[in-house]
Amino acid sequence: NKSGEVMRYFPDVKAEEIVVVCDQMDLPPGLIRIRRGGSSAGHNGLKSLISSLGSSNFTRIYIGIGRPDEGVSVVDHVLSRDSSLALQEGIMLASSALQDLISGKSTEEVMLAYNRRNRS
Repeated sequence: NKSGEVMRYFPDVKAEEIVVVCDQMDLPPGLIRIRRGGSSAGHNGLKSLISSLGSSNFTRIYIGIGRPDEGVSVVDHVLSRDSSLALQEGIMLASSALQDLISGKSTEEVMLAYNRRNRS
């Protein structure tokens, strides 16, 4: 929830140079979405980072975790140790996308490759 605090150790890093990997309840487990910029969408870690950077222009790799079952709190759902095959596949897909970004592929190129892959 206080992800932005790490930026005090990296004062010269620009938002455009950052890739954040985080959970997303609005995506089913196993799916990922890659996006540059935007709001925090209520994600406290992203809110903290945006506040610290003064910008939201960083790349995000969202890993779907789905919505909690009825009677399960959001906090319990997010902090659960879900080891489903779908979630593991999403983590592996996000890892591949991150490797592509680190190796120099553009955000747009990676978005096109991975966001499309999720549709099939």
